[in-house]
Amino acid sequence: MGKAGRAKSAREKIKEQQELERSREQRRKVVTYFSVGVVAIAAVGAGWLYAASRSQSEEAANGLAPTTVQADGSVVMAKPGVTKPVVDIFEDFQCPACKQMEEVSGSTFRNLAAEGKAKVVYHPITIFGQDPAKSNSIRAGAAARCVADGKQWVAYHDALFKNQPSETVEGFKTDQLVTWGKEAGVTAPGFDTCVTGQKHAQAQADYSVKVNTEQKLKGTPTVKLNGTELENTVIFAPQELRDAVTKAPK
Repeated sequence: MGKAGRAKSAREKIKEQQELERSREQRRKVVTYFSVGVVAIAAVGAGWLYAASRSQSEEAANGLAPTTVQADGSVVMAKPGVTKPVVDIFEDFQCPACKQMEEVSGSTFRNLAAEGKAKVVYHPITIFGQDPAKSNSIRAGAAARCVADGKQWVAYHDALFKNQPSETVEGFKTDQLVTWGKEAGVTAPGFDTCVTGQKHAQAQADYSVKVNTEQKLKGTPTVKLNGTELENTVIFAPQELRDAVTKAPK
C-alpha cells in the first residue's frame, strides 16, 4: 500500500474513532438526562405525596372529650385538668370556608381534645353584615344556644354545617332548625319553642359584636393557638395543625 493509501486509511480510522466517541457521548447525555428526569419526577411525586399526607383528614377518635356549653354561648371541649394549649375556633354556621375547615380539620380538633393535648373552645358567631346571610347565621347561632348538653351540641353543630344554605338565599329556617335538631338527637326540653321563638337571637348578635371587637377578627374561620392566630395553611392541613398544637407551650 502506498503512502497515499496508508494516509487515507489512517484518516478513516481517526474519523471512525471520532464517530464512535460522539456516539458514546450522546448515549451518556441521554442516560444523564433520563436519570435527572426520573429523579425530578420522583422528587415531585414524593413532594405531592408528602403534601397530600399532611392535608389528609384524621379519623375521628371514639368518644369526645367532656364538652360544656358556657353561659356566653361558647363551648369548651377538654379533658379534666387540661388548660393549655388553648385552641379557640371562631366560626359562623353560614360561612362556607368554616364548613370546609370542619370537614377537613374538625376531627383533628376533637382528637386533640380527646387525647388531652389541647383545650378546644368553639365560638359560634355571626360575621356577616348583610342579609340574607346575616339573618341565616343569627337564626342558626341562636338555635345552637338552645342546646345545653355538650354532646348533643356537637351533633347539632355538625348538622348545621351539613345543611348549610347558600349565602344568597334565605335559609336556616326555624322549622328546618328544629327538624335537624331532632335528627341529631337533641332532647333538650323546650328546644322547639326556643328555636322557633328565636329566644337567643339577641344574645347571639351581642356576643358576635363583642367577640369580633375583642378579637379583632378579619373573618371566619379564625383559629387561635394560645391567643395567636394560625395561618390558613395550618388550619386547613390536619398534620400541620396537629404539629402546631402539640408543640405549643403547655
